[in-house]
Amino acid sequence: MKNPEHLKYTETHEWVASEADGTLSVGITDHAQEVLGDMVFLELPQIGKRYAQGEACAVIESVKAASDINMPVAGAVVAVNEELAKSPEKINADAYAAWLFKIKPDDSGDVGGLMDAAAYAGHAAK
Repeated sequence: MKNPEHLKYTETHEWVASEADGTLSVGITDHAQEVLGDMVFLELPQIGKRYAQGEACAVIESVKAASDINMPVAGAVVAVNEELAKSPEKINADAYAAWLFKIKPDDSGDVGGLMDAAAYAGHAAK
């Protein structure tokens, strides 16, 4: 299982990438896609909607199960990956290249409270 060092991670298996423009890209981890199996459907959040940290904001379905995707930090959705919604199987090909949505965080410092790659690897191994 790979966990890129430049990303931050949540306990609910989302990854977060800080972008140059101050937004955050969010996706699901390689571990999550392995556990879920072949992705068949993705319901993305609404652009402009605000969510609290930890709030369910999207749904992903695989041949095995449906799972909520949670907001890693409080903020507003500023973009969604429509291409991925049409082809959710791309998540299985490379979970870290498949961003689901982008957010403008209420407080960019909240990202610091997320896990680094080493901490997430320990968490995912439980």
